[in-house]
Amino acid sequence: MTEIIDGNAVASEIRDDLTDAIETLADAGARPGLATVLMGDDPASQTYVNMKQRDCEEVGIESHHVDVAGDAPAEELYDTIADLNDNDDVHGYIVQAPVPDHVDYREVIRRVDPAKDVDGFHPENVGRLVAGDARFRPCTPHGVQKLLESADVDTEGKDVTIVGRSDIVGKPLANLLIQKADDGNATVTVCHSRTDDLAAKTRSADVVVAAVGVPELIDGSMISEGTVVIDVGVNRVDADTEKGYELVGDVEFESAKEPASAITPVPGGVGPMTRAMLLYNTVKAASLQEEIDVDLP
Repeated sequence: MTEIIDGNAVASEIRDDLTDAIETLADAGARPGLATVLMGDDPASQTYVNMKQRDCEEVGIESHHVDVAGDAPAEELYDTIADLNDNDDVHGYIVQAPVPDHVDYREVIRRVDPAKDVDGFHPENVGRLVAGDARFRPCTPHGVQKLLESADVDTEGKDVTIVGRSDIVGKPLANLLIQKADDGNATVTVCHSRTDDLAAKTRSADVVVAAVGVPELIDGSMISEGTVVIDVGVNRVDADTEKGYELVGDVEFESAKEPASAITPVPGGVGPMTRAMLLYNTVKAASLQEEIDVDLP
């Protein structure tokens, strides 16, 4: 019987576990604060920001938000970042991607205070992760690790194939999984658009992580018996529904779940974990900045 890994349930447990740490910080006069910055009016980005604000309210994190006009000069966004860097009530913040074309997103990331970079994208934080001394693990890769832990998947000595080499998921996850740690010690193959015979790589894996952004690229014929499948992809495809579309992953769920020993659904798998780990990083940032020890899940 294939285990369907419930990301909503695991994320809920993490949020519950964070409550004690948040109360400890608040009792010491240091309620964690998370800010979101949205430049422009992209509907999907607005939805994500609203969800993150609701998450903060649920666990007791102080939520802040800044809107920047989409046609404003890049310097206005940079000034906003500088203000957040100097704001002691904000322990962490994110600049919601994508930003308008006239803004260099890499420059945006470079201007974020690394101590408040709860996405974990600043070059300093990337370097620390690669060196095995991560300040913040990027939210989605960390969420994947938590899902594997929840399914009692021990990655030590396992072959893990990651399909996708993005800076957000593929690269940091590969670095985390190869490290000498209880949730690492894996042998990792990273596949991408230039990989020959992708199916051979996925069929040889104990764990497959799909994070390439191509709807249902991986089907059951590419999965071996007993493989654990983590589907990071969220793709909107046309469908005969009230909305006119449905969300599917990078894995063709129905065929892949037959050979898999465990698999995440889309939606309801990795997505909720990304948001939960953002809260985790915010609490950790507050703990580090305020020099108050807390127990983190």
